[in-house]
Amino acid sequence: SKQVAWGSSIRPIYTFSTVEEFWSLYNNIHRPSRLAAGADLHCFKNRIEPKWEDPVCAGGGKWTMTFPKSKSDTCWLYTLLAMIGEQFDHGDEICGAVVNVRSRQEKIALWTKNAANEPAQMSIGKQWKEFLDYNDMIGFIFHEDAKKLDRGAKNKYTT
Repeated sequence: SKQVAWGSSIRPIYTFSTVEEFWSLYNNIHRPSRLAAGADLHCFKNRIEPKWEDPVCAGGGKWTMTFPKSKSDTCWLYTLLAMIGEQFDHGDEICGAVVNVRSRQEKIALWTKNAANEPAQMSIGKQWKEFLDYNDMIGFIFHEDAKKLDRGAKNKYTT
């Protein structure tokens, strides 16, 4: 099945716990613009898997930003720095971030724990846009809806 194949393709690359270790990793991996179409790169908190089924992620959702091909590199870095630098007021709600590289565009998603906590989700979405100076609207989709409706899932929150 697609899910089994997808889950089996995830493999940990590196775990970091200091800023120095982060830069050591970051400086030695390709930026999103250098990855092949179809590649996904995840940066999640320790012991949280980038899967809807992960117990920490199961009740959560994700904010998503979309970029033209090869234009997400800086925003990916700033997203990672905001997460590891604990810049979000509700940083404890954040599970991790994903960048999806596709043939026509790139997406960065910020995964969170408790989708129903609207005040926290709205704060995260607004701060993320501010940190990245991103002016387009972004939407938040509950993982539960994405599981059931796939691409038909609708935004529950927008900013």
